This record gives sequence, C-alpha cells and structure tokens, in this order.
Amino acid sequence: MTASPQNASPQTAPPLTVAELSESQLLERIFPRLHYGQENNPSLILGPGDDAAIVAAPDGRAVLSIDTQVADQDFRLQWNNGYRTTGYDVGWKAAAQNLSDINAMGARATSLVVSLTMPPETRVAWVEDFADGLSAAIRELGAPDCAVAGGDLGRGRELAVSVAILGALDGRAAVLRSGARPGDTLALAGTVGRAAAGLALLESATPVEALGQEQRGLLDTQCRPQPPLAAGPLARDSGATGMMDISDGLVRDGNRMASASHVVLNLDAAVLEELAAPLLPAAELLGTDPMAWVLGGGEDHGLLATFPPDVQLPHGFTAIGSVEAPAPTDSTGVKIAGRPADTVGWDHFAD
Repeated sequence: MTASPQNASPQTAPPLTVAELSESQLLERIFPRLHYGQENNPSLILGPGDDAAIVAAPDGRAVLSIDTQVADQDFRLQWNNGYRTTGYDVGWKAAAQNLSDINAMGARATSLVVSLTMPPETRVAWVEDFADGLSAAIRELGAPDCAVAGGDLGRGRELAVSVAILGALDGRAAVLRSGARPGDTLALAGTVGRAAAGLALLESATPVEALGQEQRGLLDTQCRPQPPLAAGPLARDSGATGMMDISDGLVRDGNRMASASHVVLNLDAAVLEELAAPLLPAAELLGTDPMAWVLGGGEDHGLLATFPPDVQLPHGFTAIGSVEAPAPTDSTGVKIAGRPADTVGWDHFAD
C-alpha cells in the first residue's frame, strides 16, 4: 500500500485503489461479501477459491445466460443530472438482468460467475460496494438458491462487468418465446417504461436533488431494476405457452416473440395508457410522451408471457393484449389496437 503523504491525517489520505492491492488482497475483501447462498446449497458443490467452480445439474440440464455492462455504454459513472453510479448500483443491475433471463425460461437460478475488469484507479471501496450490490440483489429480489460460484478480476482501460448465470428446470419443460399460439392471452408481469423514464431523468439537466419522490423512484428503477422473479416459475406452472424477458422494449421484444412464434401480438391501447400513467411525473417534467417509454423503453426486466384463453392468469400478471394468427398477406409482429406498432426500442449496436 502506498504510504500517506507526510503529516497527512487519516481523513485526508487518498482513497485506496485496486492498483495498490494484489489480486489476492482484493479477493479477500470481496469473498466475505458474496457468501449469501453458498452455505447448504445443493447446487453449489465447489465455490470460489479453486481454478473452477463445480455446480450440480440435478435433471441433467442447465439453463445458461450471460450479460455484460460496460461503462459509458451501458451506464455512466457520472450522469448529466449529477447522479453518481455506485458500485452497488452496478452490482445490483448485473445480478438483476441475469436473474431475469433465467426467470424468463421458467427456471430457477442456481449459481453465477462474475468477471470484473477495472482501470487501476478504481477505488477499492467501489469494488466492495459492487460485491454488496450483487449479493443484495440475489437476496432481495428472491433468488434464495442462487450463489456466486466464482469469477475473475482483470485490469483494463474501461470498467466492465460480465455475469454468466446457471439455472435449473427441476424436471419441467422450459417456456420459450416460440410457444405463443393464436387465441392466447398476452400478459405482463412487472413494469415497462419505468427504467426508460429513469434514464431520461439521468440524462436531463434537472439536478437529481430536485427530483420528487415519484421521479426518483423511476430513476431508481433504471439503476436497480426489480424483475418479478417469482413470476417465471409461477407462469410455467400455470400453463404459459410462451415467455420472454423485456430488456430492450415492449415492441422490440414483442416482435422477437411474434417472429419466433409466427404470430401477431395485438396490444390493448387502453391498458397501455394505464401503464403510461405512473410515468407522467417524469414525462411532464421533460416534456415527453410517456407512451414512448412504455413501448420502446427497456431494462425494467418485466416478463411478457402468453397463456391459453381458458387459463386464469397467475398472480402478478396483467392481460395487455391477445395473440392472433397473421393474415395471409400480413407478416408477424406487434400491433396496437390492430395497427402496426413502429417503435424501435433499444439496440445495443445502433444506440
């Protein structure tokens, strides 16, 4: 560790950075913060500390997903409105978006591994905060069987985090985005548009300190999403025919489901207006139509699911439309009250 300047008091000592610690010393600070789910977990046979982790696949199958966040592409450390992204925010979001992918298959998350690349000036406190956020999201979002099985630390020019996650189907069939059928009810669990409204607030000129409670709640959804993790397995057990995570926008992801299932998803305009109502505090402040966030905003990580018409929707799901067969001269896609929806949504390479 670099010595403090002569005559400097502890209060004026510069913050400790990752460049001042060895990898082993940094891991010693991280591991105790990631213990949640590691004890008495039948899915985790060997956790952090060896060359690789060992996890169980009780029914011979494993559900696998991976996601990456890169500074200045997927988040900013300093936003235009003055908000500073914390390590806790990044850790929470890294866990949430991966847990949501497992949830969307109707599976149960069992373990994840984390790769964290950092510039040498990254503060150790930020990394510790990241580990706390990762562990807190697993615990508070409701993934009690999920544990951090291991990972990797690296040095690079930009801050980036990748998480690979495993899940179990427990002998059940996965629910795929290709399973929607004409006549099904289209339903939503969780929210849409809130994270997009929060992003707009972060990028606005309105100082974060000036935001009202409802506006701040939208900002928090962007920084710390709340995917409805109980909804995925519940939808599966209730007979859902198709399901997917809404990460890139209701229309963009709806188009993906429609294409995979060879159907048309027809959204109910009145329900969309209801979904837009909670976004009005941000829309009025920024002079924006909240419907654009409802249709095109991603990162809430709600669930889009389809159910047979005779199935009562499980708790947490709201009907937002119907599934139809495309007309002979029509293509698959998303419509609103029978008219094509043209909202683009989020594209990782175009935006």
